[in-house]
Amino acid sequence: MKFLRQIGEYLFIVKRDPKVERTTMTKAMHGMNRLSLFMFLIGLLVMLFKLVILPMFK
Repeated sequence: MKFLRQIGEYLFIVKRDPKVERTTMTKAMHGMNRLSLFMFLIGLLVMLFKLVILPMFK
């Protein structure tokens, strides 16, 4: 369940745990993970649009 909580924190759905220490390196790591997760989700949406929605209108 920790995995799902971490993804929720990346997507700003769940508040982060205030007890966890935040260093500069972890902030950078979490920022990069957040960016890659958003890019992955955008890519999935583009693929869905191209493979499912566009063929419906041809």
